[in-house]
Amino acid sequence: MASVFATFNESTSTSGGSIGNGGGAGGGNTPRRSAVSAVTNRLSQSQTISFVDVPAQDYYASNVFTKAVMKERLPKPVFKSLISTIDSGHALDPAVADMVASAMKDWAMEKGATHYAHVFYPLTGITAEKHDSFFSPTSDGSTLSEFSGKQLCQGEPDGSSFPSGGIRVTSQARGYTIWDVTSPAYILENPNGTTLCIPTAFVSWTGEALDKKTPVLRSMQALNKHAQRVLNVFGHTDGAFVASTAGPEQEYFLIDRNFYYARPDLLNAGRTLFGAKPPKGQEFDDHYFGAIPERVLAFMCEAERELFKLGIPVKTRHNEVAPGQFEVAPVFESANVAADHQQLMMLTLNKVATKYGLACLLHEKPFKGVNGSGKHVNWSLGSSSQGNMLDPGETPHENAQFLVFCAAVIRAVYKHQGLLRAVVASAGNDHRLGANEAPPAIISIFLGDQLTDIFEQIKKGGASSSLPSGTLEVGVDVLPPLPKDAGDRNRTSPFAFTGNRFEFRAVGSNQSISGPLVAMNTIIAESVDFCATKLEQATKDDPSALNGAVQSLIAEILDECGDIIFNGDGYSSEWHEEAAKRGLLNLKTTADALPHLISPENAAMFSEYGVLSERELHSRLETYQEQYCMSVDVEAKLALNIARTMIFPAAIRYQNELASTCANLKTVGYSFDTDTLDAITGLVKSLQDSIAKLDLAVNDDSATNADEACRHRCEIVLPNMLTLRETVDKLEEFIADDLWPLPTYQEMLFIK
Repeated sequence: MASVFATFNESTSTSGGSIGNGGGAGGGNTPRRSAVSAVTNRLSQSQTISFVDVPAQDYYASNVFTKAVMKERLPKPVFKSLISTIDSGHALDPAVADMVASAMKDWAMEKGATHYAHVFYPLTGITAEKHDSFFSPTSDGSTLSEFSGKQLCQGEPDGSSFPSGGIRVTSQARGYTIWDVTSPAYILENPNGTTLCIPTAFVSWTGEALDKKTPVLRSMQALNKHAQRVLNVFGHTDGAFVASTAGPEQEYFLIDRNFYYARPDLLNAGRTLFGAKPPKGQEFDDHYFGAIPERVLAFMCEAERELFKLGIPVKTRHNEVAPGQFEVAPVFESANVAADHQQLMMLTLNKVATKYGLACLLHEKPFKGVNGSGKHVNWSLGSSSQGNMLDPGETPHENAQFLVFCAAVIRAVYKHQGLLRAVVASAGNDHRLGANEAPPAIISIFLGDQLTDIFEQIKKGGASSSLPSGTLEVGVDVLPPLPKDAGDRNRTSPFAFTGNRFEFRAVGSNQSISGPLVAMNTIIAESVDFCATKLEQATKDDPSALNGAVQSLIAEILDECGDIIFNGDGYSSEWHEEAAKRGLLNLKTTADALPHLISPENAAMFSEYGVLSERELHSRLETYQEQYCMSVDVEAKLALNIARTMIFPAAIRYQNELASTCANLKTVGYSFDTDTLDAITGLVKSLQDSIAKLDLAVNDDSATNADEACRHRCEIVLPNMLTLRETVDKLEEFIADDLWPLPTYQEMLFIK
C-alpha cells in the first residue's frame, strides 16, 4: 500500500468572498463567515501529496514489541514462559520481568525512545499515560539508561485524581499500574521523539479496579473457565485457552477544522446544540459507499499507515450513510487487545485528521436530523484448537457444540437485557438509539432464517435439517453465480447473529468497548456455566446421553428465553408494542438504564464470577451517573452561552434592520409587509423565554441523590434545551445569511 501524506494550507484568512454568504447591510466577519472563507481559501490552494512506495508488510507492526521480536531478543526459557502466559492464560512468572524489561528497553531505544509510559484506561473512558525517562544522572555528571523489571511491572499514578466512585478519595491517593503482558507494548511516534508505551491495568492500593481493563481480563478468565467445561463434555480436553474476540467497527464524521473552531458546541460538547436541517441531507442515499473525497482518502491512507505500524489490523474503509460520515473496521483480535487497539484507533484518527485540517467527530449524534454514529462490536469466542466456536459450519443442525454456545448467548441476552442496555448508556448515545438509524433501546436477538428454523425444530423434538445456502443467479451471463447465505442480515437489531459471530450494534461511537465486553463476557460465562452444569449432570453416568441432553437443554432455554429472538423490523412501532407484550425491557434513556447495573441479579453475578465486587460495581454506577449529569450540564451551559452571546445579538440586529427599513419606507409612502418582522419579533420573545426557562432548570439543585439528579437532567433540562433549540433553528431560517454567526449544516457537511 502506498503511504499518503498531504500538506494543506492552514490559512485562516478572513478576506475575500465566501460560499453562501451574502453582502447584506450590517454584515461583518462573523465566526461563520471567517470559517467559510478560511475553508474555501484552503480548498483553492494546491495540495501537495507525495507517495512513498513502502509495502505494507514492511511496516505492519513495525512499532510493536511482537512475539517475533520477543523470540529474537529473549532467552528461550523466558520467551516460552511469556508465551505460555499470553496464549494459555498461565500465571506470569515474576522472574522473567527483568530480562523482558532489558530487551524491551533496548528495542525501544534503538527506535529512538527516551521515555516509557504506562498506558492505562481509567473510568473517564479515554486513555491515560504517565511518562518516565529511561535516563538517570550519575555521580560523574553523565547519564545511565535503566529500565528494571519492577519499573516494567508497576507504576504509581495518583489513584484519587481519576473517577473512582468513592473507592479513592483525596486522602487515599495511592494507585498502581500493572503490566498487562497479554497486550503488546508499542512505540508511539512524535515529530520530536518516540515513547515506549506499555499497556497496563490500573488498581487502587486495596486492589480494586479503577479502570476498564482489569474487569475485561477478569471476565475473559471467567469465560474461559466455563467454556472449558462445555468442551470437556464434548471430549475436547486439550485445555487451549478459550478467548473472547472482538472486531469493533468505528463510525465517525469529518468536517473542516475551521468550522469546528467556529462552533463552541462542537469544540466543547462534541455535538451541535443548534442547527437547522439543510435543504439536502442524506435522503438521496448518495453518500453511502460513494467515492471517497480525495482529501478524506489522503487522511484515511495516512491513518491506516499509522494504525498498521501499531499492529492494528484495519481492513475496511468507506463512506457511511450521512454526508461527512465514514467508517473504518478492523478484523478480529483477542477482546482485551481489541479494546486497547480501539482506544489507539480513536487517538490516531483525531491526530491524523488535524494534519489534514480536519476535525474527527466521534460523538454519537453530532448533527440533529442526520444519521448518528455507532461502534458495532462483533463478538465471538474461540481457541487455538477449536477455532471459532460460533461458526455453524455447513450443517448447523448437526453441530451440537455450536448450538450449545449459541443457546448460551440467547439465554444470556434474555436474562441480562437491562445490563446490556446499561453498558451502552450515555448522554450522547441517548440521541442515537431508537432514532430509526440505530437499534431501538429494546434489546433483542436476530438469528436469521436458518438458525431460527433449526431452533424451532429443536423445540418441537429435534433438528433434522438446515435451510440450504443456495446459489444466487442474477440473470446476467457474464456475472458469476454467487453462493447465497442461508439468512439475511438485520441492521435494526441491537444484537444480531451475522454468520459466525454476534454483532452488538448499540454501542456508541465515542465509547470504550471495554464495558460492553465485560458485560458480554460475564453474562455469557454465567450462561455457559449453566449449560455446562446441565450437560455434566446429564452425562455423568452415561456419556452417550449427550445428544439427548443437548436437545433437552436447548429446548429448555428456548422455552424460557425465546421471546428475546426477533427477526423483524426493530424500527417499527409494532415491535415496540410486541416487545411490551413479551415483557422485554424498553429503557429509552440513560436515567432509565444505568440503575440496572446494580440490580441484585447483576451484582450477584459479577461477584460470583470474580469480575466486579459489589463496591466496584457501585463505583461504576456512581461514576457513570456523574458523567451523564456533567455532560448534560456542559451542553446546557453552552446552549445558554451561545444563545445569549451569538444568536440573540444576531436576531436583534436583524430585527432592528427590518424595523428601520419598515419605518423608512413608511415615511415615503410605501407600504411594507411586516409578516417577517412579526415572525422575528415573536421568535426573539420565544428565545428570551426559552433562555430564562433553561437557566432556571440548570440552576435547580433540588435533587437529593444521583438518581434524582439524572432524572432532572433527563426530564427537565434536556426538554428545555430542545425547546430553545427549536426556536434558534427557526431563527436560522429567517435571519439574513450575512448575520448568522454559526457555520451551518450545509457548510459543515458538504464543503469538503
